[in-house]
Amino acid sequence: MKQYLLMEKYPVFDLTLPKAETSCATVDDVMAKLKEKIDAHPKVAYIATFDHYAHTTVIEGTIDRSILAAQNIVFCFGVALPNAHVLAVRPRAIGVADLGDAFHLTFLEPPMELATKEMEAWCKSLADLKA
Repeated sequence: MKQYLLMEKYPVFDLTLPKAETSCATVDDVMAKLKEKIDAHPKVAYIATFDHYAHTTVIEGTIDRSILAAQNIVFCFGVALPNAHVLAVRPRAIGVADLGDAFHLTFLEPPMELATKEMEAWCKSLADLKA
């Protein structure tokens, strides 16, 4: 998993997962596996799955030609609410794009190390699913 600054200000983690290294064949498959991880975690609440590709298509937006499908899974760790300011960095999301021969998974770095480690582990675990 790589970490970098997107647009010189957003700390992002990303992983390119070749389809040959996973049992997932579609973005829906990846979303289902990520939702299993979210549902299994006692302190994480699933919120929604957003089909970013469909939305952008409907509004006649621009989509990079290499992207065949794209969705975000939205959830919240929310183990504490120490002040109103933390609402700005919640909930969390992992984006998944189908690039044909690989999936591209990405998320904004959470301000909580526990969340960062879990999200990174969830993404990396997809490579271990190949039967």
